[in-house]
Order: sequence, then structure tokens, then C-alpha cells
Amino acid sequence: MSTVSGHNGNGMLRPATPLRRNVTRTRVIAVRDGGPLERPDQLATEEPMEIRAGGPGQEPVAVAVTMRTPGNDFELAVGFLFTEGLIRSRDDVVSVNYCELPPEEQQYNVVTVRLTHPFDLASVQRNFYATSSCGICGKASLEQVQVSCGPLAEGPHVSSETILGLPTALANGQRIFEQTGGLHAAGLFDPSGGLLSLREDVGRHNALDKVVGQAVLAGDVPLAKGVLLVSGRVSFEIVQKAAIAGIPIVCAVSAPSSLAVQAGEGLGLTIVGFLRGRGFNVYTHPERVRVRTPAR
Repeated sequence: MSTVSGHNGNGMLRPATPLRRNVTRTRVIAVRDGGPLERPDQLATEEPMEIRAGGPGQEPVAVAVTMRTPGNDFELAVGFLFTEGLIRSRDDVVSVNYCELPPEEQQYNVVTVRLTHPFDLASVQRNFYATSSCGICGKASLEQVQVSCGPLAEGPHVSSETILGLPTALANGQRIFEQTGGLHAAGLFDPSGGLLSLREDVGRHNALDKVVGQAVLAGDVPLAKGVLLVSGRVSFEIVQKAAIAGIPIVCAVSAPSSLAVQAGEGLGLTIVGFLRGRGFNVYTHPERVRVRTPAR
């Protein structure tokens, strides 16, 4: 059983609390060579988690509900608030805890983040209206992100060999995916390809929020020298969250969306897609990628 510890503004940790399992056992009928065989299997757990926030003297309010894989829930809550522009740093966070309920009722699916400043629910509603409008008005969403994040660092400069090695490093660290085959991952690397952080979740945006939340709680944002690799594609939401966290290079094994490329270009973020085998595409700001010309 996994454990987690609470965080407070003084850097103290409270006693570890048991979590829900991130893998669920089941039985399946496997058809092999035309014949059925009943056997045990494992699924990636998917459960809702409500994120609440409140300032001094305020009753915490529900900010969002996300479908996630249990594990690193406190990082997910803090990372979500950070990448949505609702907090700016670790100094904004007083404590992070599960909802206090009797043991027989506790499901560990409600996380409350206590803040040092008053929390304005109206700002949350405006923020989510803007981010949910990307399918309707990409310009409005992009302007919202540009207001929420500072300019990205010019560096780092990363070699093509380093970028080509990222998928293997990510796959080697995906412990739960190895068991279930059903999870996304986000990995943060240094410019030489060293793995700094890896988180898994049924949602790639949740996996990224967990990575960012870990950095926020450690006081390590902005991640100005970070290189991000996500499984799947690069959506506008991934670019938004990476930009707010200060990550200048985002890589993915699949393609970016058109709005993701538009956002990357406007925000000064390098987007690498179709990172597979011995090749990849650079869609925006290629100056950060060093490609060695083959000898003739």
C-alpha cells in the first residue's frame, strides 16, 4: 500500500496516510489462438478526486473534480492550482490534507489545499471559462496563458541524441504502466537527459500536474532548464501547463494539435513531436535543439 505525507508552510510533514491502490485486480477472458482462457489481470485504477481550496478563515470550496489514478494526490492538487494560475509558489500553500472524515467513511478522494491568502472562487470560474474555451476561441485561451506565465528561458540547448534517448528512459520508469498497459506518463529531464521526475496517471494532464506539483512543493519552479516528455500527443492544455511551470521544451511520442503549436510559437516554447525510433519533428522554436549534420 502506498503512503503519502501532508505538507505545511513550515516544511513539516505529518504522519503518513494510506492511499487507495493505483492498480485494481480483475479477471478477464483472454482469447488466444481462437480459444478463450479465463485469467487474472490488472487495471489502472481510475477514481474521481475533488480539489478544494481556502484561505485564512475561509471554508474551503470545490475548485475542480478530476478523474485520476490514486497516488501523489497532494502533488496533483498543488500542481493543478499552480498550472491554472491560482497559486504562484510554495509560499502560497499552508497545508495539504485529505478531507477529515471518520475512518469508515474516508475514501481519500477529497484533497484540501489551505492557502496563505484569501481564495476568490469567482476568479476560478473566470479561469476555467477561459481554459475551457480553447475549442471555441483559441485566441482568448492563449491570451489567458500569456497573462499567467512569465517569459520562458532562452535555454537549455539539447542535442538530438539526448532527445532520442528520452522515450526509453521514460518507458523504463513506468512501473504502473508495465503492470497495466493503461497509463500515461510525464517525465521531467535535465538538458543531458537525466530523469528528474516521473509521474503516471490515466490522464496525461494529471501526470504533468503531479510533476509540477512536486516541483512547487520543493520550491523548484520555474523549471527553466527542464525538458518534458509526455506519452501520447501534445494538446493546448499540456503546452499551457508547461509554460506556466516555465518548462521551455516539450516532447511527445505523438503529434501536437494545431492550437498547441500556435501556443508554443507565441509563448516561446519548443515543441517536439513524433519522437519515435531514430527521428522526431520540431514544430516550434528549433533553436533549442542541436542537430548534428551527418558526415558525408
